[in-house]
Amino acid sequence: MTSTYIKTKRERCCMSEDESNSEDLMERQTTGEDRVRMTARQLSEPQTANWIASEAGWSHEPTKRVLDRLVDDGILHRDESGTHTTYYPDYRRQAMQEAMRLRDSGHTVEELTDRLADMKAEIRDWENEFEVESPNQLRGTLADESLDAEEEDRRRKIAREWEHLQRRIQIVGFAIREWDFLAPTTEPAEASS
Repeated sequence: MTSTYIKTKRERCCMSEDESNSEDLMERQTTGEDRVRMTARQLSEPQTANWIASEAGWSHEPTKRVLDRLVDDGILHRDESGTHTTYYPDYRRQAMQEAMRLRDSGHTVEELTDRLADMKAEIRDWENEFEVESPNQLRGTLADESLDAEEEDRRRKIAREWEHLQRRIQIVGFAIREWDFLAPTTEPAEASS
């Protein structure tokens, strides 16, 4: 099972040439609006219009117009309570859509259950290896002055992957629990009188 997401600029700088070429192709074949929509829908935490514009490779004003339309359409939420206005997707909608994609993907519930067990085992391995209980505790180990730059990078990467797996575990677990409910319907719903 694979997960699709937009790579951050940091991740793009560390890609192989083949990966970079496919990223460039994606950017050439999409409009700025398309890239803003893709970036905004895949946010894992609230971000500013400037951050989204930068990730999408588009200017601020048109990005803000697209974000405002997405808010009006109920696809994004806007939070103006902090210093900067941030935007974030409806995480419930995202989770439901991803669970439906998993259900419709041709995987069996047993395969998803195996994947769920694998993800949990990977997290347990990191907990045991680093003697920590969370991604942020792992990040805290970077203060250890005996770590070299390579090990620091490895731990940062693991912390990001750990957070990603935590989100995936929730979605895959939901898909398994609601397997029957998420089954695609083959008959149209009957109209009630």
